[in-house]
This record gives sequence, structure tokens and C-alpha cells, in this order.
Amino acid sequence: MAAEAKHPFAVPNFRYYFLARLSTTLAQMAMVIVIGWQVYDIARRTMTVKEAAFQLGLIGVAQFLPLLFLSLFAGWVADRLDRRWIARAAVALEAFCAISLGVLTYTNAITLPWLFGIAALLGVARAFASPALSALSPNLVPKAILPTAIALSSLSWQIGTVIGPAMGGYLYAAADWLSYAVAGGLFLLSFVLLMLIGPVPRSAAKFSGSPWAQMVDGLHYVRRNRLVLGAISLDLFAVLLGGATAMLPVYARDILQVGAGGLGHLRAAPAIGAVVTAVFFSWRPLKSDVGVKMLLAVALFGVATVIFGLSSPLLVPALGPSAIGHDTAPAVLVALFALFVLGAADMVSVYVRQSLIQLYTPDEMRGRVGAVSTLFISGSNELGEAESGFLAALIGPVAAVVGGGVGAILVTLAWAKLFPELRRARTFDPPTNLEIPPKEMTT
Repeated sequence: MAAEAKHPFAVPNFRYYFLARLSTTLAQMAMVIVIGWQVYDIARRTMTVKEAAFQLGLIGVAQFLPLLFLSLFAGWVADRLDRRWIARAAVALEAFCAISLGVLTYTNAITLPWLFGIAALLGVARAFASPALSALSPNLVPKAILPTAIALSSLSWQIGTVIGPAMGGYLYAAADWLSYAVAGGLFLLSFVLLMLIGPVPRSAAKFSGSPWAQMVDGLHYVRRNRLVLGAISLDLFAVLLGGATAMLPVYARDILQVGAGGLGHLRAAPAIGAVVTAVFFSWRPLKSDVGVKMLLAVALFGVATVIFGLSSPLLVPALGPSAIGHDTAPAVLVALFALFVLGAADMVSVYVRQSLIQLYTPDEMRGRVGAVSTLFISGSNELGEAESGFLAALIGPVAAVVGGGVGAILVTLAWAKLFPELRRARTFDPPTNLEIPPKEMTT
């Protein structure tokens, strides 16, 4: 019985959930990297490097706008309706998007308008899937093993986030439609697994005020809980500025000149770094000074971004068409090492942040707080892609990457000063007053 379970994996519902979330995240992240590559590759047929980089910025905006407008509503829905059915419907929509892109690519009918339109539809699905899935996991296991369940749930998302893009790059190199076919299969697998999750208990939610007031309660809670606010906003601004991965199609095609196959290698490097870190945490989980370690990890993320950005201008004498035929192997090795460190540092940051947010949020608020977190994370990812693309169009991709890494370091220093709660977070142990209304919450 779930009430007697001593580990989350002993609970069937949680096993289904873990595999479903891993499958969904793998598919989502595989599609993100392939959509970016296709947008840039199609744009480069008629545009300059800077103009095509600008299109990468626009695709980030196309994916973010649905999240911006729907996240608060999606979080409210996740706190009022059955989270299982919300997740099932969202995953089904994602499967439709993946299959559509696969068919369009296979028939050579893929165009920029199709890519932008389906990317926006994926944003709609993610707006509902993320808060529903993140808020569902604590309902699946007894309270005694809830911290372990949250850590495992976070780990499934983290592993999918870092492995998915590498998988997408390699599959696309093998056959341009294959990555979408595999992503569609993973979404369908996730749908089946979510259907296997039986009824789950929910805490009695207390709603007051208008629906809009209930929706913005998540924002008010995050604003009042400075530990949660600091953790979420640190990721937002650090990744927003230091999003080097958005420029990987540019580096693979025009700077390091390693093509679609090389894009897979570049995207695999942070994946390997993150997986190594995740395996280490499964053996030696963080137990002390978690806030300080998160700050140090974000600073290291910025340093690794700078090293990645500088690898090509320092080791390759010429960039652009004149560099064709030049040995870029030294630059590629440095870039791969920097991306490995970047992925490892990001895993530390995500692991700490997600654990703090889930453990410091009461169940009746998890959908709405999860929606706010999704909005911030998507802001850092999709808007980070947009910022990198637009900045690269103005000053060039190398300067954009280096400047973003410096910005991430500066943000870390500022947040260490502005949010002393982060420095003071010693362990993941949640407070004992999570049921107290947000306005009375102290951290």
C-alpha cells in the first residue's frame, strides 16, 4: 500500500508519473533543439547569419507568448480540477504537434510559418502541462517520503531537459523527420502512462474571491516568500542572460562548422555534465548549505558560458566563410568542455531550486506557484533564446554569448546581496507552517 511505502518507486502511481514526466520532457526538449535548427537552417538559405539569428529570437518569442498569457489561468485550473486529466490533455496536444512537424518535414513541406505556428501551439500545451505535472507528484506518495518524491520528480525533469536536446540533434542528423517521430512516440507513451495513474487524494483547497484574484494568489505567494522568489528569479535572469545553448545552431553551422551531427555533440556535452552530476546526487545528495551551493553553481554557469563563447575567437583565426577548411578541432574541444561544466552547474542550480520551491509551498498552492515558476523558467529559456538571437543580430553571436555569461555572473553577485534568504538556506527541510496563508508566511 502507498501508505506503507518507504520509497516513492514502491508506489505504482508514482512510477507511472516518473516515467511519464521523463518521456514528456525528453520529447519536449528534443523538439526545441530541432525546431531551432530548422528555423535557422531554413532562414540561412536566404538570409545572412545575423538575420537568421534574429529568426531564432522570434521563435523564442512565439513559444513564450502562450505561456505568458495562459500560465496564471493554467495554474488556477491545476488547483481546481483533476491534475491527471489536465496533464493528459496537454500531452495529447504535444503529440499532435510532434506528429504534424514530422509529416511536414518528411514531405518537405516544412516552412517558417509552419514552424512558428506549431511552436506557439506547443507553448499552449506546456502552459497547462507544467503546473499540472509539477503539482501532481506530491499527491502520489505518503507525506513521510514526499521530499524523496519531489527530488525524483525534479530529477526526471532535469535528465529529460539535458538529454532530450542531444537526442534530438542526433536523430535529426540521422533523418530530419526522425526526431519528431520519436518525440511523438514518447508523448504517446507518456499519455498511456498518465492514463494508468489511478485516483489520488487532494488536500482540501480553500478558495475565496473572484477567479482572477485566485489566479494571482500564486504571484502574491511567491512575492511574499522571499526564498521562493529569490530562487525563481535568480534562474530567470541568469539563464535569460547566459543562454549560450540558443546559439548552438549558429556555432554548429557557421562558427565551428560541424553541421547537424556536430550540433548533437555540442548539445550532448551539457547533457553529460548534468547526468554525471545527477548520478552523484543520487549517491551523495545535498544536505547542507544548499542556498550557497546554488549561488556558486549559477556563477560557475556564467563562467562556463564565457569560456564557451571565447573558445572560437581564441582558437580559430577566422570566422564565417573564410574559415572553411580551417582546423576547428581545438576550439571544438574547449567548447565541449565548457558546455560539460555548464550542464553540471545548471543541474546543481535546478536541483536546489525545484526542491526548495516544492517543499516550501503548500499543496493547495502548488498549481498556481508551479505556474509562476513555469512562467519564470520559460521566460529564462524562450526569452533567453530571443534575447540571444536579437543580441547576436546586433553585435554578433560570439559577443552575445560572452556578454551573457558575464551578465549571469553579475546577476549571481547581485542576488546574493538582495536575497540573503538564499545564503541562509541550509537544508531542504520545509518550515512547519506551510498551511498559514501567504500573507502571514515568513521565511
